Amino acid sequence: MAYPMQLGFQDATSPIMEELLHFHDHTLMIVFLISSLVLYIISLMLTTKLTHTSTMNAQEVETIWTILPAIILILIALPSLRILYMMDEINNPSLTVKTMGHQWYWSYEYTDYEDLSFDSYMIPTSELKPGELRLLEVDNRVVLPMEMTIRMLVSSEDVLHSWAVPSLGLKTDAIPGRLNQTTLMSTRPGLYYGQCSEICGSNHSFMPIVLEMVPLKYFEKWSASML
Repeated sequence: MAYPMQLGFQDATSPIMEELLHFHDHTLMIVFLISSLVLYIISLMLTTKLTHTSTMNAQEVETIWTILPAIILILIALPSLRILYMMDEINNPSLTVKTMGHQWYWSYEYTDYEDLSFDSYMIPTSELKPGELRLLEVDNRVVLPMEMTIRMLVSSEDVLHSWAVPSLGLKTDAIPGRLNQTTLMSTRPGLYYGQCSEICGSNHSFMPIVLEMVPLKYFEKWSASML
């Protein structure tokens, strides 16, 4: 999860988020190089009075500054499209969980089980235990198996919500009357926090999401205890 004064992204815990971080670094480097070149040219124009008369009307220069930006855009677009297609792929999910947004809590239903569903409310500040995080802890965590492809079906029963977990690279809108889907897979166990990312009313800030990723054998024990 994020820590105070953090400037970058949270640590990636899914293959998709790792790809997004690599793409961010790739694009940021291109932006840095372009900015450095523009700053260098501006500084030259301000500090020298020499002019090269042959560059005032040169087809070669115009050709270069037309083709070069096109190449740069292609270098940004191709990896971006690749990640977009990867995020939309559904590869034989091992588990399906339906998430419903409400004002102002989340409800979850494990559709592969006959009767496994619960509501997830934020724990009030006055009821927090030592070490728990304010505005982020919930009474019922979403327990999921790690290293398995999981399909999340996201919808809403009242207004627009958005189910987002930054460390997994997930952000899916919950729209009334529409079922959106996304996939997630965690490469390691742990607790991963998120929040509603769509302004949905007065208690919008009090809709945390907590995913508890565990090995499969612990998930089976948890699911058996919940049934």
